[in-house]
Amino acid sequence: MKVIGVELSANDANVCLLSLDNELFQIPDCRARKISLPKNATSKDLRYFQATFAKLVQDYKIDKIVVRERPMKGKFAGGAVGFKLEAALELILEVDTVIMAPTVIKEAIKRNPVPVPFAETGLKGFQQIAFDAAYGYLMKDKYEI
Repeated sequence: MKVIGVELSANDANVCLLSLDNELFQIPDCRARKISLPKNATSKDLRYFQATFAKLVQDYKIDKIVVRERPMKGKFAGGAVGFKLEAALELILEVDTVIMAPTVIKEAIKRNPVPVPFAETGLKGFQQIAFDAAYGYLMKDKYEI
């Protein structure tokens, strides 16, 4: 199974590809680490973002998009643009999108820690939350969280 973890932050979607095959994880090379929307995005920009992400899903044969859930209110609430990006991802027809709560991700990682330190994965620091979302998703079914 191949998933793409996504962390939505302001106008950016930080992404990380992760695959699991016969209990072996792989981090495939990906042409995108971050897909951004302009500050004053129009509906045309949002459609372009969605088309770009859909092409990424198609090209890398992704089975699931896993988005780390953000609170709707409070100190760490997501912004309006982030929720637009989330909706654009959920409306991509070619793939299912899963929204995972941070607590579920943490529990999955706690039950099955990542076998290598994040620094050794070759990913950028800003991709860690997206990586955790993808890894947590792949581990949650194993432990039925």
